[in-house]
Amino acid sequence: MSLPVHLVPSLAGVVAGDDVTVEGDEAHHAVAVRRLRVGEQVVLTDGEGLSATGEVASTGKRLMTVTVFETHPSAYPQPAFTVVQALPKGDRGELAVEVLTEIGVARIVPWAAARSVAVWKGERAAKSLARWRATAREAAKQARRSWFPGVDPLASTAEVTGLVRAAASAVVLHEEGTLPLASASLPAEGEVVVVVGPEGGLTDEEVAGFEAAGARTVRLGAEVLRTSTAGLAAVAALLSRTDRWG
Repeated sequence: MSLPVHLVPSLAGVVAGDDVTVEGDEAHHAVAVRRLRVGEQVVLTDGEGLSATGEVASTGKRLMTVTVFETHPSAYPQPAFTVVQALPKGDRGELAVEVLTEIGVARIVPWAAARSVAVWKGERAAKSLARWRATAREAAKQARRSWFPGVDPLASTAEVTGLVRAAASAVVLHEEGTLPLASASLPAEGEVVVVVGPEGGLTDEEVAGFEAAGARTVRLGAEVLRTSTAGLAAVAALLSRTDRWG
């Protein structure tokens, strides 16, 4: 059985024999929800590539101390995948974030596409972004990731176009695409951007703008996937062509 994973602000400079303190909500979840007790083993991670295995030395109210046995540095995964996710309806956005995190995406960018049904404005935008980030954090712990994904603030189409232009490779998923996903170039290193449109589909202007910035418009197959699962399918297919899944 895999050890439970908990997030700490930093593990920089931590070596075997050191004590690391876990506080606040993270400690509450470990002690009150998971009911970890003194002597049980646990994995700590800072979400920035460093994890540590250790033993619970003490617990308290919203407090836990772990004595480290060993640390485990992890290289940043390459190529790194960024998924631009058009805002879906309801809680499908959180589903997309969860599965993209589990599969190893490095960055998730919520996008206000022209035909997005959902709208993030004002207080709703702040709450929605917080939910996406919390979902990514919990999914990263569940997947036992050492590198946690970033979740950007809501991006405009112009900002997404800039991401596409700066990427080592970029694809736009489109049910009317004539090129198969397998035709997309895939670098050994650098950022690969995958753009996922909304339920209402992409506009001709959006597609043209992304293509002008260097993206290839591709299709996944004969089936039309939901916006909340299309990114998962595309990234999985691309990962299968890399050393990460080799």
